Order: sequence, then structure tokens, then C-alpha cells
Amino acid sequence: MWKEIIEYSFRFTKFFLVALSHDSLHNYYSANFQLMQHHKYSLSDIEGMIPWERDIYIKLLMQYLEEEKERQKALANRRK
Repeated sequence: MWKEIIEYSFRFTKFFLVALSHDSLHNYYSANFQLMQHHKYSLSDIEGMIPWERDIYIKLLMQYLEEEKERQKALANRRK
């Protein structure tokens, strides 16, 4: 029984190591800092996210910021 639990835990840990392998430690902490300082996420909220969930939120936030940038450009062009 314990052997099965240890094997399961190892697979689970290995999965998350592979899931996070595309992100460097600097990027991880930089993104956390930006989410906390500029977008009012708490550290416990960020750390409580599943790794792929965090990636989704970051991608959605980046998409929102790009759309907002385009909207600001369009608004500035209309004023000229």
C-alpha cells in the first residue's frame, strides 16, 4: 500500500516539475510580483493556483492588456 502511495506521489511531483519546466525561476517570481503589485492578487491566491491555471490567468491578463493598449491607441487617434 505505501509503495503505491509513494509511486503516485512521485508521478504527481514529476508531472508538476514537467509542467513548470518552461518557466524560469526569475519569470515565476517576476510574474508573481507583477500580479501582486499591479493587479491586486494576493500571494496565497497565486500560490494556491494549479500551475496551468496560473498560466491561463497570465495569458488572459496579457490578452486584456493588449486589447486595452489597442483601445487606448484608437482613442488617441480619434482625438487627433
